[in-house]
Amino acid sequence: MLFHYHFWTPFVEETEEFYKANGFYVYQRIGKYQGDFQTFNPPQDWEEFRNKKIIFRIIEMKKGAINITFGYGKKIMFDHIGFFVSDEDNQKILNKALKMNLNVQVNERRTFIGTPFGFRIELQTHHDAVESENSLTKINKLEISTKSDGLSKLLMNLFEEDIPQIISTVGNKTTILRAIISNIKLKKTVDPNGVKLYIE
Repeated sequence: MLFHYHFWTPFVEETEEFYKANGFYVYQRIGKYQGDFQTFNPPQDWEEFRNKKIIFRIIEMKKGAINITFGYGKKIMFDHIGFFVSDEDNQKILNKALKMNLNVQVNERRTFIGTPFGFRIELQTHHDAVESENSLTKINKLEISTKSDGLSKLLMNLFEEDIPQIISTVGNKTTILRAIISNIKLKKTVDPNGVKLYIE
């Protein structure tokens, strides 16, 4: 199940406000302040720390079966998408990625698989990454633009099945163009990083 995407962005506070306006809540904020990584989780809000020089490593937001994360970057950069998989499928996909000579990073929380398109794929097995896997609020599709063709074929080879949730297009940069979501009331439709949200 497709559940997640992550961006690096200079518009950290603005991105948080965008998703809050659409009903997401902040699960955690982790940032580097005075040389150390610290948490700035709710109930803390931006009025309490906006003027501190915090470099946010991650802000994690949840709603239903969706998890969106972002951290500070000097420019907008799409980093990865995430899929929920079973433990068995996780190992199977991992083995296939190694056979395909893709870069693989494994830790206790998740697996990352590099792609030649400039973004990564996260495999997630922990159910607490979302509020509820069974929620009707979910990502139905992501339209991803890449600089070269072949994303759909790579996904089919990696997962050994068609991945209809990913709409692949070729453009002048690698990014998410559209996120098609169900069971949500949108008050704002284009996030500060250029992702257009649609309801299906």
